[in-house]
Amino acid sequence: MQTQNRLTSDTITAQATPAGQGGIAVVRVSGPLVKEIMPAILGRKLSPRCATYLPFYDENGTVIDEGVALFFPHPHSFTGEDTLELQGHGGRIVVGLLLQRILSLGARLAQPGEFSERAFLNGKMDLAQAEAIADLIHSSSVQAARLAMRSLQGEFSKEVHRLCDKVMQLRIYIEAAIDFSDEEIDFLAEGKIIETLTVILQDLALIQKQAKQGSLLRAGLTAVIVGAPNVGKSSLLNCLSGKELAIVTDIPGTTRDVLKDNILIDDIPIQIIDTAGLRASNDVVEQEGIRRAYQEMTQADLILYLLEASDHAFSFSKVDLPEVIANHQTIFIRNKIDLTGEQATIQQMGTDYVVSLSAKSQEGMELLKNCIKTIAGFQSHLENIYLARDRHLHALAQAETHVTQCLTQLKDGQYRELAAEDLRLAQLALGEITGTVTADDLLGQIFSSFCIGK
Repeated sequence: MQTQNRLTSDTITAQATPAGQGGIAVVRVSGPLVKEIMPAILGRKLSPRCATYLPFYDENGTVIDEGVALFFPHPHSFTGEDTLELQGHGGRIVVGLLLQRILSLGARLAQPGEFSERAFLNGKMDLAQAEAIADLIHSSSVQAARLAMRSLQGEFSKEVHRLCDKVMQLRIYIEAAIDFSDEEIDFLAEGKIIETLTVILQDLALIQKQAKQGSLLRAGLTAVIVGAPNVGKSSLLNCLSGKELAIVTDIPGTTRDVLKDNILIDDIPIQIIDTAGLRASNDVVEQEGIRRAYQEMTQADLILYLLEASDHAFSFSKVDLPEVIANHQTIFIRNKIDLTGEQATIQQMGTDYVVSLSAKSQEGMELLKNCIKTIAGFQSHLENIYLARDRHLHALAQAETHVTQCLTQLKDGQYRELAAEDLRLAQLALGEITGTVTADDLLGQIFSSFCIGK
């Protein structure tokens, strides 16, 4: 593969710590020239995996900096190649001088994620583990960080490999039955394969559920607050965010633009979006605000539909609501119970909920937060949740589709060749998750989102 040839011939370097001033800066070097670069900069060779404090020299023998140097010979390094790590003072000028010295000795600047890409290509980790590095760095909550570490340690990959092995073994049986149909190895007649396929589908359904919950913890949930003017949308935004973000007045139509805030509800990242009140208006500015409200609703995971608790004529039926709302998971919020004298309550209606609360007094806000957590699939225990990405969910769904098609073919007692092909496609879909089967363009998309130096 062309990418692998380039990676094994080049030596790369980059600052692994954030740019700017700081107490310490770490510069990494990886590739075949490390053993030549090491004595040129340090004046000596280093013992493997021994931290050594010494000067860093330029081409004239002048000291650039002093710090700690570590040498990791291949294959026992992060990238699987000879790797040198220089830990010096965190000044932009001194780091720049050190990098220029390394570049003058034949290295080149690393692309974003190129160290992790080499670790993947050299078999130090699979693709799901490599992605977990970026997820760990960008974690927005404690739970997301813990789940990213579980993926980095290979928990998610183990489950995917286990499923992939089951599919492969089944594919072997079916292809054997096709190739040797005249002999007594027709496993299909015994029904064992259909039974095993059913178990695989159950396993796929479970891992998809666990991955979807992890995906919510990773990417968060987008909740859009909608409703008529003056029902308390801005008050609810302020209450959920704990900040005075929106102007609250008795004048209808105060909010004319989209207001957003990112919050955490028990470590679940939630983006709360306040929108303009929905009503017929001749005001050009208000019309634009309403248009933006509908645009936000199309991209929402959850609609928070507000109305006043005194509005007893509202039927909570989505039939009378705009289609964009009807097609989304919705929490109907009966606000201002402080004016009606009601108690805070929650009621489930199919997949939707009705919560009665007061944004002004905050009575019932915990009920709303618990309701959002339930919809997000919150679990206090993380043992069986995986921090999945969209591409992982897509691959799992593809695998489920092909296994289902295989089961249908076999139950019909025909088209064994097509059944075997469906299992092959299911195996390929699962292999894309860990990188067992990966296209170069996919690798480029994944690793380009990483930090430089990682």
